[in-house]
Amino acid sequence: MSGRARAVLLVLCGAIFLEGADLAMMNVALPSIRADLGLSTGSLQWVMSGYVLGYGGFILLGGRTADLLGRRRMFLLWLTVFLAFSGLGGLASDGWMLLVARFVTGVAAAFTVPAGLSIITTMFPEGPRRAKALLIYAGTSAGGFSLGLVVGGLLTSIGWRWVFFAPVAFAAAILLAALRLIPHEPRTGPGPAGPGSVRGFDLPGAVSVTGAMLLIVFAVVRLEHGTEELGRTLGAFAAGLALLGVFVVVERRSAAPLVRLGVLRSGPLIRANLGAMMFVGSFFGFQLLAVLYLQEQRGWSAMRTSLALLPLGVDAVLAPTLTPLLVRRFGNVRVILGGLVLAIAAYALFLPLGADWSYALMAPAFLLIGLAFALSYGPLTIAATESVPRSEQGLAGGLLYTSTQFGAALGLSVASTVDVAFTGPGHAPGAALEGLRAALVVPVVAAVIGALVTATGLRRRTRGPGPVAGGGTGTGIGTSSYAATEPEPESESESESATGCRDYEPTSRLHASSSGLLPPGDSSPNFVHPQDR
Repeated sequence: MSGRARAVLLVLCGAIFLEGADLAMMNVALPSIRADLGLSTGSLQWVMSGYVLGYGGFILLGGRTADLLGRRRMFLLWLTVFLAFSGLGGLASDGWMLLVARFVTGVAAAFTVPAGLSIITTMFPEGPRRAKALLIYAGTSAGGFSLGLVVGGLLTSIGWRWVFFAPVAFAAAILLAALRLIPHEPRTGPGPAGPGSVRGFDLPGAVSVTGAMLLIVFAVVRLEHGTEELGRTLGAFAAGLALLGVFVVVERRSAAPLVRLGVLRSGPLIRANLGAMMFVGSFFGFQLLAVLYLQEQRGWSAMRTSLALLPLGVDAVLAPTLTPLLVRRFGNVRVILGGLVLAIAAYALFLPLGADWSYALMAPAFLLIGLAFALSYGPLTIAATESVPRSEQGLAGGLLYTSTQFGAALGLSVASTVDVAFTGPGHAPGAALEGLRAALVVPVVAAVIGALVTATGLRRRTRGPGPVAGGGTGTGIGTSSYAATEPEPESESESESATGCRDYEPTSRLHASSSGLLPPGDSSPNFVHPQDR
């Protein structure tokens, strides 16, 4: 990896660190925001849900527009939007201003994050170097969330508005570095999917899929209200599914579809996305319940709670160091499955939660969750993007982050719903603790489902290879050993241009493939699956 490639990776890791830290800091700052702005509990919930709605609703579109309109352009444009509206949130004097700022910040993240991921997956050739880069990237993301809890506690003690202003300064530094370091994407000629061209852009597909995602995420977020206004929740679900059906019809008939539906026929890709959805959903549900227990049941301050959760950040150290060795030795599937088993064990340790547990009883679960993230999150990212043509890497990233956002929203909503249902309206002594204990079953079940989905990939791998999207063959969730399937290039010049970064701009033939003008199995000659080499 050249110095320029390392610098670009550092910039992109800074952006994903910011996204994770921003979300975590907001969790810690919510009580102070409610007290200062006089928000109701329902309005306060939408400070988080508004971000999730914007992120989950637009991320599939964000990933695909990075492929079609230029990854660098989308990354820089929407990072600027993120910066501006994060600052607006810090200046908010009323609840509606804060909600608008959080929604638009979520939309900006929906375009920035998959663009950054696709820059990495197209800059590094599939194999050990891409795997290492993605593990560093994923570890940085999880580390941003973990450290964001601590930083959020520190900033909130100064004033909650600094939770918004600090990301502005960090985003500005990333933006200046990105302008200088991320290489331009040269035009490869005119065409409906050519970079920088909107000619032939699938507007009906974009509108229908974005509307569907917004409605479905809105319905998932509303699950925590239980039977209250159940008709509205079901109506949103039904309308979202109807729009999703319209989207499928539009894509089948479009000469230049926004999403080539053939990519969804890949078993490994579907398993990776389902596994990521369940894994992230289990974590967010558990994290919500742990924070409620520490702050509301034990009376701990935001700062003390943040420090208590610090062991979760162990993955920031282990993901780029230990995980690549384990993936090379045991393969993606076994490492992911091992992480999910650790997550199940961690959540199970919390099930007999006591009213006066010492931190020594809680710490092992937090540490196991950090280890689970180190083992599962990065390899899931690799599995969701490998064997996908370069022209569809933004789409693959969009699908992955759509899955994780749906998982987060689902985990939060279901855990909250179970907690409220078992606590009951009377708030009898011990009822709150009983509600938490019942809700802690939710992350256990989600992690078990994720493990079962992953295990099917392991069983498939032992039976032999099967077809995957983009041509070639695949096994399980991902390739079994990068050392065996992906030889290193003979020289740096084979994979990187004179600028120090591989030319990651798709060719016009790849654009034709992603637009549906080529048969589903016909991808660019620039893309060769490792097992076909």
